[in-house]
Amino acid sequence: MGNEKQTVIEAIYNQLITSWNERNASEMAGLFNEFGELIGFDGSLAKGSQEIFDHLNPIFRDHPTPPFVCKVKSVQFLADNAAILRAIAGMISPGQQTINPDLNTHHTLVTIKKGDTWKIALFQNTPAQFHGRPELVERMTSELNELL
Repeated sequence: MGNEKQTVIEAIYNQLITSWNERNASEMAGLFNEFGELIGFDGSLAKGSQEIFDHLNPIFRDHPTPPFVCKVKSVQFLADNAAILRAIAGMISPGQQTINPDLNTHHTLVTIKKGDTWKIALFQNTPAQFHGRPELVERMTSELNELL
């Protein structure tokens, strides 16, 4: 049963990433519950599906957002109806073929199950700059480049 639930949580994360990569603000916002929060790479905060859509739509419309390359590192269940997924992610800048280390990030996803449906309560996209520790940037970048 635990593996089935983990697969569900990873599928929600993969839907989120696919929505980003396809630049689909409506689909991405629809994955959040009514109180869901999105904290972006630059620290922007959007709360609730409508605000998340309103935040993402102009980004996707006006900017050539690079796609994410991601690797799930862990899924932890806090209860039968709550889980935290942690992943690392990077992006390939336009015209490049490898991960841009300046865009490496940690992803944290908190999901909550209400009834039979899992929804995102929080998605946080935290820059992974590892100030003063270039070997950690290099290690993360290498790990993500292996997925290409």
